Amino acid sequence: MTLGSLAIKNVNRNRLRTVLTVLGVAVAVLSFVMLRTVLDAWNSAAEYAAQDRLATWHKVTFVMPLPKRYVDVVRAVPGVKKATYLNWFGAKHPTRDSEFFANMAVDTETFFDVYTDMVVPPEQLAAWKADRQGAIIGKNLAKQFGWNVGDEVTLTGTIYTGDWKFRIRGIYTASRRSVDQAQFLFHWDYMNESLPEGWRDKIGWITSNIEHESKGPEISAAIDKKFDDRDIQVQTMSERALNSQFVGAASAILTALDVVSIVILAIMMLILGNTIAMGVRERTREYGVLLALGFQPGHIVRFIIGESMFIGFLGGLTGLALSYPIVQQGLGRFLEENMGSWFPYFRIPVPVAVAAVVLAIGLALFAALIPAWRASKLDAVDALRRLG
Repeated sequence: MTLGSLAIKNVNRNRLRTVLTVLGVAVAVLSFVMLRTVLDAWNSAAEYAAQDRLATWHKVTFVMPLPKRYVDVVRAVPGVKKATYLNWFGAKHPTRDSEFFANMAVDTETFFDVYTDMVVPPEQLAAWKADRQGAIIGKNLAKQFGWNVGDEVTLTGTIYTGDWKFRIRGIYTASRRSVDQAQFLFHWDYMNESLPEGWRDKIGWITSNIEHESKGPEISAAIDKKFDDRDIQVQTMSERALNSQFVGAASAILTALDVVSIVILAIMMLILGNTIAMGVRERTREYGVLLALGFQPGHIVRFIIGESMFIGFLGGLTGLALSYPIVQQGLGRFLEENMGSWFPYFRIPVPVAVAAVVLAIGLALFAALIPAWRASKLDAVDALRRLG
């Protein structure tokens, strides 16, 4: 029998208290993992975005359109390999209009040449190009609405009013974490030909691939300069810089989540500290017996710390075990399918999982220091006289 095994056995003495403490730690770990995963997923759109892809839009605001002829000017800029154009469509499903998903009119011939991280089977891509009313959707959107290749879908326009009919011709997957897999993409020509004369030949923004990502700022400046003497000026930046701007706009929320995750750790430490303190108080006479038998104060300290760390370990593992079905499979799937623009990739990072368990053990050790120090100062005779 060692002090470590004795400490572990002692956990079973008050099973109800131990179970409640482990559950308390598990809930704290679950909350910590959820918050840290949200932060990681929020930042992944910027962290994993393409640096060799530039976005060009109206200098005044993102929502104002550009003339379609601007695409040819961008394509002629040295360093630009390919360029495509898109329009935000803003339609909704007529019977599920509360469920948001990105839907865009895109240039059929060039879109997937620029967005190479959106992977479509060749036969589906060919079928989409051949069908004027064809649409390609992300795998998460297909799962969300139960759509399959060949299904006919009607969307109700909000910006471009009316009912718009489409046929699902393909389902794309993503090869990059920053890609939203819940988008609805269709032919820009289909939209453009259906609009009134004054609305035609307008695009939302231009996306271009460049030869060297290190020259991104230089090429962005060259693109903007091309339109300095035009009625409509533009601004250009890399996809990563653009996504970083969106993330930066929510910096206050991210800071708040950081603070809350620290508060949760403090609560976990208080839970453990209270449990250990009660246990030490109840076993004062037992410590007196151990001291009378020749055990040193250091043995008592290791005994108490060992018990606390074991409880922290159990709570950390339990919380982590709960995190995968609740956070990753539950919350994660919901966010990817319904808020893919903000959370394109939602998985518990391995460092967060490891940190959660290590912190549970480390904070359990820290929480036991004061009770262990007090127990080490006990006098054997005084401890034997106490009733608890």
